[in-house]
Amino acid sequence: MSVVEVYSMVNGQRINHTHGSGNTWTAAGTAPIKSSWSQPNHVYAVVTYAKDDAGNIETYESTLKVVEKTPPVITPVTPTTGSTLTNNKPAITWNVTDDDSGVNPDTIGITIDSNSKITGSAIQKESITNGYKCTYTPTSALGDGSHTVKFDASDNDGNAAAQKSITLKIDTVPPTLNVTNPAEGLVTNNATLTVSGTTNDATSSPVTLKVNDKTVTVQENGSWSTQITLSEGQNTITIVATDAAGKSTTVTRHVILDTGAPEITQVTITPNPADAGASITITAIVTDD
Repeated sequence: MSVVEVYSMVNGQRINHTHGSGNTWTAAGTAPIKSSWSQPNHVYAVVTYAKDDAGNIETYESTLKVVEKTPPVITPVTPTTGSTLTNNKPAITWNVTDDDSGVNPDTIGITIDSNSKITGSAIQKESITNGYKCTYTPTSALGDGSHTVKFDASDNDGNAAAQKSITLKIDTVPPTLNVTNPAEGLVTNNATLTVSGTTNDATSSPVTLKVNDKTVTVQENGSWSTQITLSEGQNTITIVATDAAGKSTTVTRHVILDTGAPEITQVTITPNPADAGASITITAIVTDD
Protein backbone atom coordinates (compact mmCIF):
# COMPACT_ATOMS: atom_id res chain seq x y z
CA MET A 1 0.00 0.00 0.00
CA SER A 2 1.08 3.56 -0.64
CA VAL A 3 -0.24 7.06 0.08
CA VAL A 4 -1.68 8.65 -3.02
CA GLU A 5 -3.25 11.89 -1.72
CA VAL A 6 -2.89 14.25 1.22
CA TYR A 7 -4.78 17.51 1.75
CA SER A 8 -5.85 19.80 4.60
CA MET A 9 -9.04 21.75 5.20
CA VAL A 10 -8.74 25.16 6.90
CA ASN A 11 -11.87 27.29 7.32
CA GLY A 12 -13.50 25.69 4.28
CA GLN A 13 -10.36 26.07 2.16
CA ARG A 14 -8.73 22.94 0.70
CA ILE A 15 -4.94 22.95 0.59
CA ASN A 16 -3.34 20.10 -1.35
CA HIS A 17 -0.07 18.58 -0.16
CA THR A 18 2.83 17.65 -2.41
CA HIS A 19 4.85 14.50 -1.77
CA GLY A 20 8.43 15.25 -0.86
CA SER A 21 11.11 12.89 0.31
CA GLY A 22 10.21 9.83 2.35
CA ASN A 23 6.93 10.19 4.20
CA THR A 24 6.79 13.97 4.03
CA TRP A 25 3.87 15.72 2.33
CA THR A 26 3.98 19.51 2.31
CA ALA A 27 1.33 22.09 1.48
CA ALA A 28 1.84 25.80 0.83
CA GLY A 29 -1.32 27.76 1.50
CA THR A 30 -2.65 31.04 2.85
CA ALA A 31 -3.95 31.59 6.35
CA PRO A 32 -7.55 32.85 6.68
CA ILE A 33 -7.82 36.60 6.22
CA LYS A 34 -9.74 37.00 9.48
CA SER A 35 -8.56 36.53 13.04
CA SER A 36 -9.37 33.23 14.69
CA TRP A 37 -10.62 35.01 17.82
CA SER A 38 -14.27 34.41 16.97
CA GLN A 39 -13.69 30.68 16.44
CA PRO A 40 -14.15 28.06 19.17
CA ASN A 41 -11.22 28.36 21.61
CA HIS A 42 -10.03 31.27 19.42
CA VAL A 43 -8.39 28.92 16.86
CA TYR A 44 -9.26 27.53 13.45
CA ALA A 45 -9.72 23.79 13.22
CA VAL A 46 -7.35 22.19 10.69
CA VAL A 47 -8.21 18.70 9.46
CA THR A 48 -5.62 16.82 7.38
CA TYR A 49 -6.69 13.88 5.22
CA ALA A 50 -4.44 11.09 3.91
CA LYS A 51 -5.68 8.54 1.33
CA ASP A 52 -3.90 5.37 0.21
CA ASP A 53 -4.22 3.48 -3.07
CA ALA A 54 -6.80 1.12 -1.52
CA GLY A 55 -9.12 4.02 -0.77
CA ASN A 56 -8.52 4.10 2.98
CA ILE A 57 -8.66 7.59 4.52
CA GLU A 58 -7.03 8.75 7.74
CA THR A 59 -7.69 12.17 9.37
CA TYR A 60 -5.68 14.24 11.79
CA GLU A 61 -7.00 17.27 13.65
CA SER A 62 -4.83 20.25 14.56
CA THR A 63 -5.43 23.97 15.16
CA LEU A 64 -4.23 27.27 13.72
CA LYS A 65 -4.28 30.57 15.57
CA VAL A 66 -4.59 33.59 13.26
CA VAL A 67 -3.86 37.06 14.60
CA GLU A 68 -5.02 40.24 12.87
CA LYS A 69 -2.74 43.28 12.58
CA THR A 70 -5.31 46.05 12.15
CA PRO A 71 -5.99 48.03 15.35
CA PRO A 72 -9.46 49.13 16.42
CA VAL A 73 -10.79 52.60 15.65
CA ILE A 74 -11.73 55.16 18.32
CA THR A 75 -14.27 57.84 17.37
CA PRO A 76 -15.05 60.62 19.90
CA VAL A 77 -18.74 61.60 19.75
CA THR A 78 -19.71 64.15 22.40
CA PRO A 79 -18.75 66.73 23.33
CA THR A 80 -16.99 67.76 20.14
CA THR A 81 -13.46 69.04 20.50
CA GLY A 82 -13.28 72.74 21.30
CA SER A 83 -16.69 72.79 22.99
CA THR A 84 -17.43 75.17 25.84
CA LEU A 85 -19.76 73.64 28.43
CA THR A 86 -21.65 74.97 31.44
CA ASN A 87 -22.10 71.48 32.91
CA ASN A 88 -19.00 70.61 34.95
CA LYS A 89 -19.91 66.91 34.98
CA PRO A 90 -20.53 66.34 31.26
CA ALA A 91 -21.33 62.92 29.85
CA ILE A 92 -18.45 62.04 27.50
CA THR A 93 -19.26 59.54 24.74
CA TRP A 94 -17.15 57.75 22.15
CA ASN A 95 -17.25 54.64 19.96
CA VAL A 96 -14.64 51.89 19.68
CA THR A 97 -14.96 49.46 16.77
CA ASP A 98 -13.00 46.55 15.30
CA ASP A 99 -14.47 44.41 12.51
CA ASP A 100 -12.16 41.43 13.00
CA SER A 101 -11.03 40.08 16.37
CA GLY A 102 -13.27 42.59 18.11
CA VAL A 103 -12.69 45.18 20.80
CA ASN A 104 -11.40 43.98 24.15
CA PRO A 105 -13.72 45.85 26.56
CA ASP A 106 -11.24 45.57 29.41
CA THR A 107 -8.79 47.78 27.51
CA ILE A 108 -11.19 50.67 26.91
CA GLY A 109 -9.93 53.65 28.89
CA ILE A 110 -10.36 57.38 29.31
CA THR A 111 -7.92 59.86 30.83
CA ILE A 112 -8.86 63.42 31.80
CA ASP A 113 -5.91 65.80 32.00
CA SER A 114 -3.06 64.25 34.00
CA ASN A 115 -5.29 62.05 36.15
CA SER A 116 -5.11 58.25 36.20
CA LYS A 117 -6.66 56.31 33.33
CA ILE A 118 -10.20 55.14 34.05
CA THR A 119 -11.24 51.66 32.89
CA GLY A 120 -13.69 48.95 33.84
CA SER A 121 -17.24 49.41 35.10
CA ALA A 122 -16.87 53.18 35.54
CA ILE A 123 -17.31 53.34 31.75
CA GLN A 124 -20.73 52.36 30.45
CA LYS A 125 -20.43 50.15 27.35
CA GLU A 126 -23.32 49.57 24.98
CA SER A 127 -22.85 46.99 22.24
CA ILE A 128 -23.00 48.37 18.70
CA THR A 129 -21.97 46.89 15.35
CA ASN A 130 -18.35 45.67 15.65
CA GLY A 131 -17.77 47.33 19.01
CA TYR A 132 -19.03 49.52 21.81
CA LYS A 133 -20.58 52.90 22.43
CA CYS A 134 -18.90 54.17 25.58
CA THR A 135 -20.08 56.77 28.10
CA TYR A 136 -18.26 58.23 31.06
CA THR A 137 -19.53 60.91 33.43
CA PRO A 138 -16.96 62.40 35.83
CA THR A 139 -17.74 61.70 39.47
CA SER A 140 -16.05 64.93 40.54
CA ALA A 141 -16.79 68.30 38.97
CA LEU A 142 -14.28 69.54 36.41
CA GLY A 143 -12.85 72.94 37.23
CA ASP A 144 -13.56 75.97 35.09
CA GLY A 145 -11.06 76.21 32.24
CA SER A 146 -9.62 73.91 29.56
CA HIS A 147 -9.36 70.13 29.83
CA THR A 148 -7.87 67.40 27.64
CA VAL A 149 -9.60 64.02 27.35
CA LYS A 150 -7.74 61.00 25.90
CA PHE A 151 -9.19 57.67 24.77
CA ASP A 152 -7.46 54.26 24.52
CA ALA A 153 -8.44 50.71 23.53
CA SER A 154 -7.06 47.49 22.05
CA ASP A 155 -8.59 44.58 20.16
CA ASN A 156 -8.69 40.96 21.30
CA ASP A 157 -5.50 40.21 19.36
CA GLY A 158 -3.61 42.89 21.30
CA ASN A 159 -3.46 45.63 18.66
CA ALA A 160 -3.61 49.06 20.32
CA ALA A 161 -5.75 51.74 18.69
CA ALA A 162 -4.24 55.09 17.86
CA GLN A 163 -4.99 57.27 20.86
CA LYS A 164 -7.61 59.92 20.25
CA SER A 165 -8.13 63.10 22.24
CA ILE A 166 -10.44 66.09 22.49
CA THR A 167 -10.22 69.41 24.30
CA LEU A 168 -13.13 71.04 26.06
CA LYS A 169 -13.70 74.07 28.24
CA ILE A 170 -15.84 74.28 31.37
CA ASP A 171 -17.45 77.63 32.20
CA THR A 172 -19.87 77.81 35.11
CA VAL A 173 -19.43 81.52 35.89
CA PRO A 174 -21.26 84.26 33.93
CA PRO A 175 -19.29 87.27 32.68
CA THR A 176 -18.75 90.34 34.83
CA LEU A 177 -20.65 93.45 33.76
CA ASN A 178 -20.07 96.95 35.12
CA VAL A 179 -22.20 99.84 33.81
CA THR A 180 -20.41 103.11 34.56
CA ASN A 181 -22.90 105.37 32.74
CA PRO A 182 -25.74 106.21 33.19
CA ALA A 183 -26.43 106.09 36.90
CA GLU A 184 -29.67 104.44 37.94
CA GLY A 185 -32.53 106.96 38.07
CA LEU A 186 -30.80 109.63 35.96
CA VAL A 187 -33.02 112.54 34.88
CA THR A 188 -31.79 114.43 31.82
CA ASN A 189 -33.01 116.84 29.15
CA ASN A 190 -30.60 115.45 26.53
CA ALA A 191 -32.21 112.85 24.26
CA THR A 192 -28.80 111.41 23.26
CA LEU A 193 -27.36 109.27 26.04
CA THR A 194 -24.00 107.50 26.21
CA VAL A 195 -24.19 104.04 27.77
CA SER A 196 -20.77 102.64 28.72
CA GLY A 197 -18.95 100.25 31.02
CA THR A 198 -16.72 97.19 31.14
CA THR A 199 -17.21 93.44 30.85
CA ASN A 200 -15.00 90.38 31.02
CA ASP A 201 -15.04 86.59 31.30
CA ALA A 202 -11.92 84.82 32.54
CA THR A 203 -12.83 81.52 30.88
CA SER A 204 -14.93 82.21 27.79
CA SER A 205 -13.87 85.46 26.21
CA PRO A 206 -14.78 87.24 24.04
CA VAL A 207 -18.03 88.46 25.55
CA THR A 208 -20.97 89.48 23.37
CA LEU A 209 -22.67 92.61 24.66
CA LYS A 210 -26.05 94.05 23.75
CA VAL A 211 -27.74 97.30 24.79
CA ASN A 212 -31.49 97.11 24.22
CA ASP A 213 -30.87 94.16 21.84
CA LYS A 214 -28.33 96.11 19.81
CA THR A 215 -24.87 94.49 19.62
CA VAL A 216 -22.08 96.70 20.91
CA THR A 217 -18.37 96.15 20.20
CA VAL A 218 -16.30 95.15 23.23
CA GLN A 219 -12.68 96.31 23.12
CA GLU A 220 -9.76 94.04 24.00
CA ASN A 221 -9.54 95.60 27.46
CA GLY A 222 -13.23 94.84 28.07
CA SER A 223 -14.49 98.41 27.73
CA TRP A 224 -17.55 99.25 25.64
CA SER A 225 -19.60 102.32 24.80
CA THR A 226 -22.59 103.20 22.66
CA GLN A 227 -25.14 105.97 22.25
CA ILE A 228 -28.88 105.56 22.37
CA THR A 229 -31.77 107.94 21.79
CA LEU A 230 -34.15 108.40 24.70
CA SER A 231 -37.89 108.81 24.46
CA GLU A 232 -39.67 111.48 26.45
CA GLY A 233 -40.45 110.19 29.91
CA GLN A 234 -39.34 106.94 31.52
CA ASN A 235 -36.78 104.83 29.63
CA THR A 236 -35.58 101.32 30.52
CA ILE A 237 -32.11 100.40 29.32
CA THR A 238 -31.19 96.70 29.36
CA ILE A 239 -27.53 95.69 29.06
CA VAL A 240 -26.74 91.97 28.58
CA ALA A 241 -23.25 90.39 28.49
CA THR A 242 -23.08 86.79 27.19
CA ASP A 243 -19.99 84.57 27.16
CA ALA A 244 -19.07 81.77 24.74
CA ALA A 245 -20.73 79.20 27.00
CA GLY A 246 -24.05 81.04 26.75
CA LYS A 247 -24.05 82.28 30.34
CA SER A 248 -25.18 85.88 30.71
CA THR A 249 -25.30 88.80 33.12
CA THR A 250 -27.95 91.52 32.86
CA VAL A 251 -27.93 95.07 34.24
CA THR A 252 -30.92 97.42 33.93
CA ARG A 253 -30.88 101.20 34.16
CA HIS A 254 -33.92 103.54 34.35
CA VAL A 255 -33.52 107.02 32.89
CA ILE A 256 -36.06 109.84 32.58
CA LEU A 257 -35.94 112.25 29.63
CA ASP A 258 -37.61 115.58 30.51
CA THR A 259 -37.32 118.29 27.84
CA GLY A 260 -40.24 120.44 29.02
CA ALA A 261 -39.40 123.54 31.07
CA PRO A 262 -41.38 124.12 34.27
CA GLU A 263 -44.35 126.55 34.08
CA ILE A 264 -44.63 129.55 36.44
CA THR A 265 -48.30 130.36 36.81
CA GLN A 266 -48.19 132.99 39.56
CA VAL A 267 -45.72 135.11 41.58
CA THR A 268 -46.82 136.97 44.71
CA ILE A 269 -44.59 139.48 46.57
CA THR A 270 -45.50 140.54 50.09
CA PRO A 271 -45.54 143.17 51.35
CA ASN A 272 -45.80 145.11 48.15
CA PRO A 273 -45.06 147.98 48.32
CA ALA A 274 -42.34 147.36 50.89
CA ASP A 275 -40.37 149.77 53.04
CA ALA A 276 -36.73 150.23 52.07
CA GLY A 277 -34.58 147.60 53.71
CA ALA A 278 -37.60 145.65 54.96
CA SER A 279 -38.00 141.88 54.53
CA ILE A 280 -40.16 140.66 51.66
CA THR A 281 -41.54 137.27 50.66
CA ILE A 282 -41.74 136.14 47.04
CA THR A 283 -44.06 133.19 46.45
CA ALA A 284 -44.09 131.43 43.07
CA ILE A 285 -46.54 128.79 41.81
CA VAL A 286 -44.54 126.44 39.54
CA THR A 287 -45.62 123.21 37.81
CA ASP A 288 -43.60 120.66 35.85
CA ASP A 289 -45.37 117.73 34.20
